[in-house]
Amino acid sequence: MAEPSKVIHVRNVGHEISENDLLQLFQPFGVVTKLVMLRAKNQALLQMQDVPSAVNALQCYSNVQPSIRGRNVYVQFSSHQELTIMDQNSQSRGDEPNRILLVTIHHMLYPITVEVLHQVFSPHGYVEKIVTFQKSAGFQALIQYQSHQSAISARNSLQGRNIYDGCCQLDIQFSNLDELQVNYNNERSRDFTNPSLPSEQKGKSSQPGYGDASMYPHAVGFTQLGNAAAIAAAFGGGLPPGISGTNDRCTVLVSNLNPDVIDEDKLFNLFSIYGNIIRIKLLRNKPDHALIQMGDGFQAELAVHFLKGAMLFGKRLEVNFSKHPNITTGADTHEYSNSNLNRFNRNAAKNYRYCCSPTKMIHISTLPQDVTEEEIVSHLEDHGTIASTKLFEMNGKKQALVLFENEEQATEALVCKHATSLGGSTIRISFSQLQTI
Repeated sequence: MAEPSKVIHVRNVGHEISENDLLQLFQPFGVVTKLVMLRAKNQALLQMQDVPSAVNALQCYSNVQPSIRGRNVYVQFSSHQELTIMDQNSQSRGDEPNRILLVTIHHMLYPITVEVLHQVFSPHGYVEKIVTFQKSAGFQALIQYQSHQSAISARNSLQGRNIYDGCCQLDIQFSNLDELQVNYNNERSRDFTNPSLPSEQKGKSSQPGYGDASMYPHAVGFTQLGNAAAIAAAFGGGLPPGISGTNDRCTVLVSNLNPDVIDEDKLFNLFSIYGNIIRIKLLRNKPDHALIQMGDGFQAELAVHFLKGAMLFGKRLEVNFSKHPNITTGADTHEYSNSNLNRFNRNAAKNYRYCCSPTKMIHISTLPQDVTEEEIVSHLEDHGTIASTKLFEMNGKKQALVLFENEEQATEALVCKHATSLGGSTIRISFSQLQTI
């Protein structure tokens, strides 16, 4: 280990990790006087107020593996005894001044549009063009000013600031691009110097060149997602283990169903936990097979990942991506694209956060205010042995947790009783990740 120093070198600092995250890791040991993010190297340098503070931090983290947002970070003394302004300028990423800024939004709990970005950045100078896109680092934007000085002023004033209180933090660096190319004026891209540009044709991805992995070789490209903001907010810029975020196949093939009891609505109730459902088709020539078209490739990937091998009506489900890009509308298909039971049309970030494999515990919401535990048990007991229940109130609304003997019973209760009426209210059921009541 290097000679003790008040400067600490941190490695494996992913793009989802903010300066505030690092401060929270080290501030318990003393005052952090300087912090430099080396984004291009996934590293950071931070300076404690004195050497004993840094020693205490490293002694602690030699026994306990430090982790931020699910990612292990590795700490050691730096060869620097002091961080100087020159160190910051020479080692920090994106510090060659340019009139184009690359902006990454962290902790994005609210959607960020071209209009929002224009309101934030235009006070610092004339903004010519804005392009937004989704990357594995999170939601990003390229913002082109008329002058270098405007870009420098914006970066100095806005770096690390939040657009909204407590969220949507700006991480700003200078881009190495010379000119942005904007093809459409819409909510994802805008050329303020050319207002006559057409709006994008529906279904096409905007500015595909700026999403290419070749521009950012360390970033894995997301599928173009209409609900990218919700995904970023739900997973903090990262993704659940085992989810790549790059799948573009929207249709899922489910096999080994129990044809005696399964129907389209039951499949909708189960698969809508992981995304919006467009349409479902039971295969008449293979009655234990069904095709399910999800809202996008990311939602389909969640369904395949979390439902593969799940038990339902005495059968272990096989869930895989289909070779069919979509399901053709016909007499034997059920349409759900306009269903108000699709969960991800509102509160999408919350619904993504609750995605998990089937559990023994279900959560019931939108219950009538005067409901009793006995009525809930009576409504669900046909589907298995109920070990315990808990009725509670959240934000003035009645909710319940119901623990079954096993995951299959809980899954059956969900697929059969989600969106049914109890005491005059249409109840909503999802899996809970709590272990006990």
